[in-house]
Amino acid sequence: MDPVKFFLPDEALPSRWYNLAADLPKPLPPPLHPGTGRPLGADDLAPLFAAALIEQEMSTERWIPIPEEVRSLLLQWRCTPLYRARRLEAALGTPAKIFYKYEGVSPTGSHKPNTSVPQAFYNAREGTRRISTETGAGQWGSSLALACQAFGLECLVYMVRVSFDQKPYRRALMEAFGATCIPSPSDTTASGRAILAENPDSTGSLGIAISEAVEVAATHDDTRYCLGSVLNHVLLHQTVIGLEAIEQLKLAGAWPDVIVGCTGGGSNFAGIAFPFLGEKLRGGKDVRLVAVEPSACPTLTRGRLAYDFGDTAKLTPLVRMHTLGSSFIPPGFHSGGLRYHGMAPLVSHIVDLGLAEATSFNQLDSFAAGVRFARAEGIIPAPEACHAVAGAIREAERCTAEGRAETILFNLCGHGHFDMQAYIDYHAGKLRDYAYPEEEIALALAGLPTVPGSAQGI
Repeated sequence: MDPVKFFLPDEALPSRWYNLAADLPKPLPPPLHPGTGRPLGADDLAPLFAAALIEQEMSTERWIPIPEEVRSLLLQWRCTPLYRARRLEAALGTPAKIFYKYEGVSPTGSHKPNTSVPQAFYNAREGTRRISTETGAGQWGSSLALACQAFGLECLVYMVRVSFDQKPYRRALMEAFGATCIPSPSDTTASGRAILAENPDSTGSLGIAISEAVEVAATHDDTRYCLGSVLNHVLLHQTVIGLEAIEQLKLAGAWPDVIVGCTGGGSNFAGIAFPFLGEKLRGGKDVRLVAVEPSACPTLTRGRLAYDFGDTAKLTPLVRMHTLGSSFIPPGFHSGGLRYHGMAPLVSHIVDLGLAEATSFNQLDSFAAGVRFARAEGIIPAPEACHAVAGAIREAERCTAEGRAETILFNLCGHGHFDMQAYIDYHAGKLRDYAYPEEEIALALAGLPTVPGSAQGI
């Protein structure tokens, strides 16, 4: 029988990130200044981001070198393993081959350190003292706390209040790495106080937490802001996942017919999918890309492609993305990392170009898939990753129905060891599905900003 686990030696860790912007058949529409409506310049972003990250955000170079200081820290857990899911295949009775890239071996149990490490490095190199950020389920907050500790930075994390209450061990992990973690909305910022004045019992959202973190960075000269998903430079850093997977699949003598990833802001989907899409766009083999999102926060499947703010208080630049509206506050389902009102502009763009497709799963079906996977493969997925598992199983069942022996690759972006309360609630029958009313989505979309000319409908 062929191997089920494929490792790469340390020296195989990529030395360059891949930038999809270099190979796009149509350029990505630029971000706009919220005041002038004109394309954003580097100076506009300087109060928030390190200069090196701004350069990467705007770059169209295909390959961006990874600093050795970053690679040396990534080597603590990379290259991550690629598995052939033979026991899952057998349980499904499918002719498909299923592979998964496992990012749960990182120190914080997810893919997020792939970008927290370079973001902290560049900020430390440029003299930043403190980083402010937001987090949903806590994977990003704990990963940035880890990276800030490694490079001698203070870390301030605004955690969406519902997740702050649901996931105390994620909060404890951040604090163990030296971060300060505050439930959002909070009374420590003007934007947080405004939300609480309107709704003292607000469960929060990533959009609200972003507003608080951005406000702190914009009003303190020694503080910069870091984001765990959505922006181009974040997606760039995550491409180490797909670049490694390409080499591992060569060892397995395989190439994917379809790639599946869960999507909230878009970073782990981009990390596994973009390097393969780049190969396709440069004349290589064809591949289907399937982005899976929660039905309770259906950005790609029910949102609108439009220019919108990335945060609730409208402090951020305008970016063209699939959005449910910056005022959208999703219900408190357990996949906290997927509860964002917008989708990465690059992910939105390739869906718009027909280079990727989107689907969604409700909470109960995604947990059912996660349990099925755990019982076959012995790894308990994070609630977010359960959506990718559900998508991969659906693709395998399609192969069974069609009698097709396709190769399926998905990104298992993190383990669920800090999310066991969610599994307790699932097995106790306490979880429920959320069907988000069309009228509430329409109400949130009614507040989309007006942009000059025809920019909104590019």
